[in-house]
Amino acid sequence: MGLLTIGAFARASRLSPKALRLYDELGLLAPARVDPVTGYRHYAPEQLEQARLVAWLRRLGMPLARIQLVCALDAGAAGREIRAYWAQVEADTAARRDLATFLVDHLSRKDPAMSSTTGPLAIRYSALSDRGLVRASNQDTAYAGSRLLAVADGYGGAGAPASAAAVEALKHLESGDVPAGNLLDLLEDAVELAGHAVHGAADAGSSPEAGTTLTAMLWTGSHLALVHIGDSRVHLLRDGELFQITHDHTMVQAMVDEGRLSPEEAASHPQRSLLVRALGGGADSTPELRLQDALPGDRYLLCSDGLSTVVPPAEIRRVLSEVEQPAQAVRDLIALANGSGGPDNVSCVVADVVPAPAGPVAAAEPAAASGR
Repeated sequence: MGLLTIGAFARASRLSPKALRLYDELGLLAPARVDPVTGYRHYAPEQLEQARLVAWLRRLGMPLARIQLVCALDAGAAGREIRAYWAQVEADTAARRDLATFLVDHLSRKDPAMSSTTGPLAIRYSALSDRGLVRASNQDTAYAGSRLLAVADGYGGAGAPASAAAVEALKHLESGDVPAGNLLDLLEDAVELAGHAVHGAADAGSSPEAGTTLTAMLWTGSHLALVHIGDSRVHLLRDGELFQITHDHTMVQAMVDEGRLSPEEAASHPQRSLLVRALGGGADSTPELRLQDALPGDRYLLCSDGLSTVVPPAEIRRVLSEVEQPAQAVRDLIALANGSGGPDNVSCVVADVVPAPAGPVAAAEPAAASGR
């Protein structure tokens, strides 16, 4: 079978002549022959398979530059690359779904303000941070107050001041009313302030590579608004079941999402702590934002990876289920981490959603901890 004209090839591949000319210009699908006089393009029949692959990938929404990469790979590697791309699409869609859920929730509210006045629900809380048994110093910061819960895990030469600066930059959220319509903007502004504070701490310590994770929740009276950057985590214990409600922003987790690693392989991967999002150090500082419904009896745990990497989820669930007081729960969780060797700093915040007292009561003191 001879060469096909661009029109015949377009019909066979279901790509328009205009698209074929564009793909030729980009070096993505070059014709087998170009007439030197007329410039008319001709294609070989064996090019149809690649052309159809390009058409299918475009229907997926894959960018042309990535299609070019896929087309240069063998079948197995191309399949893995497509799976990796689709995993990222699903992650992006999930993030947009969270935003849509928040907006629907906000727009359907009758009360336009989320105030700090006593409501039907309240939280009781405790925070604790510990150096662990191996590290020379503690670069974590943990904080719990009547509105704000936060854990930050610093790294680099000025990790301790970086984590402390990030949490300090959020503490203004403890006071004043939070208009529902401004909640997302308020949280994004707070993260931006935290980022500036981290850079300032890194510069003051002459450690430009220093940075920190930041995982925080803002209590609105009926919801907990989440800000998350990095690999510290938030767990929710509800009706006896333990759920991880944050997603680790690490290179290894991205490889798990893309199907390149199994969760079991990720747990022992030598680069499992390599962050793809963080505050400072030149990393991507885009926060994950979410509004979490709160129900009476809910228990939240915010923790640095010094807990989650060494204590099995079943043990974390056992402590959260059996230990009534938040202060004792954080002590027991840190004891478990140290009992497993304490290889890293470990920080925990435990907060319970409880019915609010019937009358006005004195506010509890915030629990701030930067460890020993």
